[in-house]
Amino acid sequence: MDQDTIINLATQTMTVAMKIAGPLLLVGLVIGLVVSVFQSVTQISEQSLSFIPKIIGVIVVILVAGPWMLGQLINYTEQLYQSIPALVGGG
Repeated sequence: MDQDTIINLATQTMTVAMKIAGPLLLVGLVIGLVVSVFQSVTQISEQSLSFIPKIIGVIVVILVAGPWMLGQLINYTEQLYQSIPALVGGG
């Protein structure tokens, strides 16, 4: 394995990680921003008010996009396992 192969594997891994984590992080960010604006306008400083909606939003995203996320991870893992002989120089 040379340096280019390792960089390619790392790039693919980071791309898959961002595809999987992106929707979860984006929903958490949007909900956190909306709750923060609401708290600023109403001057409510309750900590659980920002935590509970984020958890609910992330659960909804997992339920909706979970099969797609799992499919992305399975596809990457299968491609990685199939490329192992070529990576170690045996094929």
